[in-house]
Amino acid sequence: MARAKEPLKLMVSSSVYGIEDYLDQIFALLGQFGYEVWMSHKGTIPIYPNQTALESCLTAVENCDLFLSIITPRYGSGVVQDQLSITHQELLKAIEKKRPRWILAHNNVIFARSMFRKLGAKDGKQRTELLEKLGFSDEKSMKALTKREELVIDDFRVIDMYDTAIRNDLVVYQDRKGNWVQKYSDDRDINLFATFQFSRYRQVEGYLNEQLKDVKGLTARVSDGEKK
Repeated sequence: MARAKEPLKLMVSSSVYGIEDYLDQIFALLGQFGYEVWMSHKGTIPIYPNQTALESCLTAVENCDLFLSIITPRYGSGVVQDQLSITHQELLKAIEKKRPRWILAHNNVIFARSMFRKLGAKDGKQRTELLEKLGFSDEKSMKALTKREELVIDDFRVIDMYDTAIRNDLVVYQDRKGNWVQKYSDDRDINLFATFQFSRYRQVEGYLNEQLKDVKGLTARVSDGEKK
């Protein structure tokens, strides 16, 4: 009897606070489409007892087949001083490992990015300099700012995540592969995007197989070249 194919492993990366209901919906939806959904909110990320939470999450990115990132107005947990959040590092790892990825970003993040750029702050360094000029130069004043704006955005590094997602680090636009980021405002936008992109399971599976075939072909050609 032929062994049934294992379902594609789809990792959902996002902060959790404030969008728990959205995540419950997306988890159920993707499961119905036939994927094995890896999501920290639901406890389905493979956990390794000898690893930190961050290490387990990054290992999951390395082992998943597909990667869905939801950039919310919340930067997420796991932030250590002078380090990036877990979700930010997951996104960087997905790009590094060239995982097929689909990305959503909340409208508030895109709006905040546009506002800063209009004020002349096009990256994190320039944004910090601008905030210092505006009097937000210490931890206390920054906390006051995010407190007032907590319904809009809680950490301006979500803008850096967006820039990472659109591959703003690459100067040549044609080199920015996998840089589509879909704007969303609520769960309806997320569900529509997920339904259209992932309901075509066989098509996604076929795309992934083609990618693997290209990699194997390249590896074989390189190996033959070395033998010669």
